[in-house]
Amino acid sequence: MAVDYAVIVVYLAGMLAMGWWGMRRARSKSEFLVAGRRLGPSMYSGTMAAIVLGGASTIGGVGLGYKYGLSGAWMVFTIGLGLLALSIFFSARIARLKVYTVSEMLDLRYGGRAGLITGVVMWAYTLMLAVTSTIAYATIFDVLFDMNRTVAIVLGGSIVVAYSTLGGMWSITLTDMVQFVVKTIGVLLLLLPVAVVKAGGFAEMKAQLPTEYFAPFGIGGETIFTYVLIYTFGMLIGQDIWQRVFTARDDKVARWGGTVAGTYCLAYALAGAVIGTAAKVLYPNLANADDAFATIVKDELPLGVRGLVLAAALAAVMSTSSGALIACATVANNDIWRRLRGAVTRRADGEPHDEVKGNRMFILVMGVAVIGIAIALNNVVEALTVAYNLLVGGLLVPILGGLLWKRGTVHGALSSVVVGGLAVIALMGKFGILANEPIYYGLLASLVTYVVVSLATRPTDEAVLANWRERLAGRDPEAEQRTAPESVPATP
Repeated sequence: MAVDYAVIVVYLAGMLAMGWWGMRRARSKSEFLVAGRRLGPSMYSGTMAAIVLGGASTIGGVGLGYKYGLSGAWMVFTIGLGLLALSIFFSARIARLKVYTVSEMLDLRYGGRAGLITGVVMWAYTLMLAVTSTIAYATIFDVLFDMNRTVAIVLGGSIVVAYSTLGGMWSITLTDMVQFVVKTIGVLLLLLPVAVVKAGGFAEMKAQLPTEYFAPFGIGGETIFTYVLIYTFGMLIGQDIWQRVFTARDDKVARWGGTVAGTYCLAYALAGAVIGTAAKVLYPNLANADDAFATIVKDELPLGVRGLVLAAALAAVMSTSSGALIACATVANNDIWRRLRGAVTRRADGEPHDEVKGNRMFILVMGVAVIGIAIALNNVVEALTVAYNLLVGGLLVPILGGLLWKRGTVHGALSSVVVGGLAVIALMGKFGILANEPIYYGLLASLVTYVVVSLATRPTDEAVLANWRERLAGRDPEAEQRTAPESVPATP
């Protein structure tokens, strides 16, 4: 295992080195939080694919393939569909807004009164997403080094917190590009063909396994529908995803780069399901389906290659973890803390505050909190389900309603968030956290409330809507007015 260990250590050291390099570029709020809005097509596509394909998509996707066969691809497939929908229909408009958070978008659309409560919901979602990603380090480091769970979480989490704190989005972008390449080589180009060959090829796999393992809808129609509600719609509104859209150089990069990333996700989904199906042939009696990835890597891959594929799993977890962490810190600072203390942007001596330093401190504090919660928490699936239920049940309708329906009002948006969020919580208490009913009825309650309250209240002020349309078109009237030269009086 010495060669495999060396591969992992070099990989981790490289992540820290890129964090240090990114620190030299992140000298403004825009550079630190959204990489200066300067990413071109290749880097944008790679980093977007890296953040959405995390440990759940890699380890969990193979596990679903082990349990259900090819239809186990549906979870990751719906993530890819969500990214495609976001990129084709919404990303260009989102990129032109030139904001930093989803709540800032809601403030622009509804007139400046929707941000705090939506910020709290989004913060809770990004926090739990970062926590569940951090917990995954325990699984990977246990396979690598037979390491204690707490030590594994602290080690993996500390590396992500370190490079994220140092360089912000620049560091995360650079590391995500490396992680995208490592995942592509490790999972698609190495593990996938090796797994199929070791299982005897597709003909042998079909001979060894029940027919339903090769049925496209074997996982169940209701499960697929729930995946669409949670993951496809979740991709449309998550701060971690939007913050990557904000990094695009222009709206064309956001649209076409995201479309490439979404297509890549579809291929990754199918690859994970095939690997899991092959693992079922090789190891038919695993006690836990999620052990299929680590088992096939450890037993079937040659020296050195094994280390690279395990690095690919580590890369998948790190990319999601770092993206969720910077999203959580951005929301905590910009949407919650800044609103609670007031818009204080200058020091007593008149000099502007160091916004990079402030955001860097929030990433560090949120990172420490994430590691602490990850150590204390055991049930990852339930935590992630709660996060996505609150996100989709509370925020999907007001966000998409603001983008698509002119008649939506701030009162309708806030009522929708509250009713949808409370309905999801109450229904999880009644039916169970993992039940489908909370997201079904919570989303329906949110939609009905949004429409009824919006129609019953005064329409959004036309000046607010006019400013919204200007921003959607890529123009900022207030910024243009601030930077316009002063008029010179006519000479008599």
